[in-house]
Amino acid sequence: MTESITITDNRTGESVEVPIVNGGVAAAEWSKVLPGIWFYDPGFMSTAPCESAITFLDGEAGILRYRGYPIEQLAEESTYLEVAYLLLHGELPTEAQFAEWKHDVTYHTFIHENVRKRFLDGFHYDAHPMGMLVSAVAALSTFYLDAKDIFDQASRQKQIIRLIAKMPTLAAAAHRFSVGMPFVYPDNSLDFAANFLSMMWKVAEPRFEADPVLVRALDILFILHADHEQNCSTTAMRTVGSSHADPYSATAAACAALYGPRHGGANEAVIRMLTEIGSMDNVPAFVDAVKSGHGRLQGFGHRVYKSYDPRATIIKRAADEVFGVTGKNPLLDIALKLEEIALSDEYFISRRLYPNVDFYSGLIYQAMGFPLEMFPVLFAIPRTAGWLAHWQEMLDQDSKIARPRQLYIGSEVRDYKPMAQR
Repeated sequence: MTESITITDNRTGESVEVPIVNGGVAAAEWSKVLPGIWFYDPGFMSTAPCESAITFLDGEAGILRYRGYPIEQLAEESTYLEVAYLLLHGELPTEAQFAEWKHDVTYHTFIHENVRKRFLDGFHYDAHPMGMLVSAVAALSTFYLDAKDIFDQASRQKQIIRLIAKMPTLAAAAHRFSVGMPFVYPDNSLDFAANFLSMMWKVAEPRFEADPVLVRALDILFILHADHEQNCSTTAMRTVGSSHADPYSATAAACAALYGPRHGGANEAVIRMLTEIGSMDNVPAFVDAVKSGHGRLQGFGHRVYKSYDPRATIIKRAADEVFGVTGKNPLLDIALKLEEIALSDEYFISRRLYPNVDFYSGLIYQAMGFPLEMFPVLFAIPRTAGWLAHWQEMLDQDSKIARPRQLYIGSEVRDYKPMAQR
């Protein structure tokens, strides 16, 4: 039996049967019986703006898959660069394909000297690293004029490689500038995550050797953050990309969306909350305050997940390994106590508020030495692959330019009056 629903306009008695396809119904079918009547859906809570084959997310069951592969398997077995290839190409690479992909990304990590010397150095001394990153990514479109040839496959692939390769370089440069340290050039003998750590922390040593446990933990975090379906920044990427803007401009728009504290600032909010709680002894009182409507439990609950975020389980394991190298983050005991109380309290259980990816990721970043201002930047580095996968998919689908409708609630028609008569 074909799955469908029937909608009836009670004003006219006219009905239309609408098929349910891939869990959705086409709004155009509704318009046949309801012309000029728009769906009112603030925040797109119940609206699918596109079809996508990239990421599957079942928030009720706590399932996340990239191109069909469970996130748990990818985090355990794969690397970020392999996952980036998977997101962009739809399949895991062969040995030869990965060797070529890794080589191309590795040897596009350098940024134009004018970007560093004339653009980045032009920011105010206390500029936020994420603000610098947003601006620098947008500026790249003026250095690579071929980026506007978005339907030339060779050019498109070149821009994708450039963006994935240069994002860690720009990110590290923004941090070094913000703390008054000299720029560190990429070391192409290092893998992706290790190279980024070298550009972040190298001082005077001939070669920076990051602890392999920290390198692997960062690579896992990059895998977990590589894509997450139609979130705010990905929607921004698709929206701007639908105008056929170049990928640097679209990626800058996605970065700008991630700059917002309600998106890329979530793990920073967790650290601030844990710092404010101060000690394990204060956790019960804090929980009681949240339950009475005072304050908010950061890092719990999710717009999509209504069960335990699968990424949170993976990150929690990675945190143990990181703290074995760096020493335990003093906020960890507070976090564990908070999680223990919340997961056993009917108030939070009934509201299906479980730890999400942000609850532990900030603790890891902080233990590794990253300042809070770098947290959204660390998010942007891996999410670039996901953004570009969606941008590419949108172009291949020949998607229409994004142009939502509105419900007008303003004044009716009125006549202009000269200023003296107002």
